Amino acid sequence: MSEKIYSTDAYARDMTATVLDIDRADQRILLDQTVFYPGGGGQPHDRGALWVGDDRLDVVRVTSDSAGVWHWVETDLPSAGTGVRGEIDWDHRYQLMRTHTAMHALCGVVWERFQSPVTGGNMSPGEGRLDFDLPDWDAEHRFPMEEELNAHLASALAVEVGFLPRDEADADPSLIRTKVSLLPPDLTEVRVIDIVGLDRQADGGTHVHRTDEVGSVEIVKVESKGKGFRRIRLALKD
Repeated sequence: MSEKIYSTDAYARDMTATVLDIDRADQRILLDQTVFYPGGGGQPHDRGALWVGDDRLDVVRVTSDSAGVWHWVETDLPSAGTGVRGEIDWDHRYQLMRTHTAMHALCGVVWERFQSPVTGGNMSPGEGRLDFDLPDWDAEHRFPMEEELNAHLASALAVEVGFLPRDEADADPSLIRTKVSLLPPDLTEVRVIDIVGLDRQADGGTHVHRTDEVGSVEIVKVESKGKGFRRIRLALKD
């Protein structure tokens, strides 16, 4: 298994690693440890590069499976046992960290007001959307909710990462803010992101340390998706 450095230290930008395995048919490399986030929960995978000596291998895709984290490259693959160094595109990652934290904060604001679960979501650097079951939504809610969201972000709430045994996580239904639990059945340890005092939920993505790192955001649009469902789109202002 790959050591998932990004899971405990989202600010780690580079690493040294050893190639554990290669898949020539799919042009991918399995490493013993990595800072590259493989994507999931709406957050895209990281971009960046690996180096074997002075030779650069651009990482064009990252995925994970039961074996670990795979890095897809377009050049010749190094053999198993080769040492590499890697570095993510930090500007891309940090924008996603800020965006992802903003989306969790929005989830917390919506939960406080409506106790409504998330039914879907997606993001790109600086922009995101969350879908909610909101039968009581009124257009007048948009701007007060944006104001409340920005007040929480500006208050520099701590964003903490923790891990729970699966049985403990299953005993706390508040950790699942999606309408249907997305936790894999074979998962034995659940990673929890806690925006202290606002939102606490199971999540595998990368986040900033404090909400004031997000900056201010704008709710740019609220769309009706039929039968009480709403899609809320937000964007970072800077």
